[in-house]
Amino acid sequence: MKVDFYGHVRQYNNIKSEIDANINTVIQSGQYVLGPMLKKFEGEFATYSGTKYAIGLGNGTDAIWLALMAYGIGAGDECITNANTFFATAEAIWIAGATAVLIDCDPKTKCIDPAKIEAAITPKTKAIIPVHLYGQCADMKAIRAIADKHKLIVIEDNAQAIGAAGNGFKIGELSDATATSFIIQKNLGTFGDGGALITNNANVDTTVRKLRNHGSNARNVHSFGFNSRLDDLHAGVVSAKLKHIDKWNDNRRKLAARYTAGLKGAKHFTLPYEVPGSRHVYHLYVVETVVASKRDAFVKFLNDNQIDAKTHYSIAIHQQAGYPWGKNARTVGTLTNAEYNAAACVSLPMFPELREDEVDAVIAKCLEWDKAQG
Repeated sequence: MKVDFYGHVRQYNNIKSEIDANINTVIQSGQYVLGPMLKKFEGEFATYSGTKYAIGLGNGTDAIWLALMAYGIGAGDECITNANTFFATAEAIWIAGATAVLIDCDPKTKCIDPAKIEAAITPKTKAIIPVHLYGQCADMKAIRAIADKHKLIVIEDNAQAIGAAGNGFKIGELSDATATSFIIQKNLGTFGDGGALITNNANVDTTVRKLRNHGSNARNVHSFGFNSRLDDLHAGVVSAKLKHIDKWNDNRRKLAARYTAGLKGAKHFTLPYEVPGSRHVYHLYVVETVVASKRDAFVKFLNDNQIDAKTHYSIAIHQQAGYPWGKNARTVGTLTNAEYNAAACVSLPMFPELREDEVDAVIAKCLEWDKAQG
């Protein structure tokens, strides 16, 4: 059985009338940029997130660096994040002119390890940027406590965990701002690029709204800024999808539970860990080969058997050829867990429209490979 990694077309066909209605509304309005559909979605997303403000932006990378700019973080400043995430998290820090300080991840959650943060703090440190990796929340209670102790800003990178929750906290509740991405493969994705920043800080809201629009909040009046606007067509798509996100995340969790139950006897790869009391929304269902060097063979075996498994962030940021050693970048401590996670990770097909028989087909092939390893 062929099992695809993405289910974008299935999802569209399931709510086609809702998406098409919003797109048609935008087209007929004649207002395609900073128009009424964007304003409508921003209100909906702020309400969903439990924050005062939501600002639609061009993508999730912009959301991080515009947040940094709004807090005055730039040249000479340092921001701490984890090494095993998408390159854009560090890239956003560099675009803002600051230094990315990379530390290790927690071996279970794969999110930033709070126990490693304080050793990375210097007088130049201005912010911590935890990433909610694969759909699981970082330990925001511990991170907020450290930030308060050292008077640091916290900006959450929530590109992968819309609708997730930690044990006793919501995303956005314990930070100064939260960035997210709406690129198509996310749990809440549009038909292309898009992103947003949510915050309870009125000054951040005002500043980022100006920065996204060439420094303007009034026609023909400009200051320093950029062009990073979520257009109304994309806003209409995510507005239609937002009504379904919790149900879709519930489906992801059910499929993840099916994977976990079916794969629990495997000896040559380990399964995702879910923090007790949290709500993991499984943007990705990631297993790790026990022997990292066997990862590529595992992926090839699955691909050869029509299972579209992939790897995500399979080169840690500091191991990338484009990592700017000595130029706004440094590491602190050993990065053993991050490096292993990058080298051993395998993402199995995961989307809310995935059928149970497709999950079972993936399980069967994974166990076939596992058995062949002896």
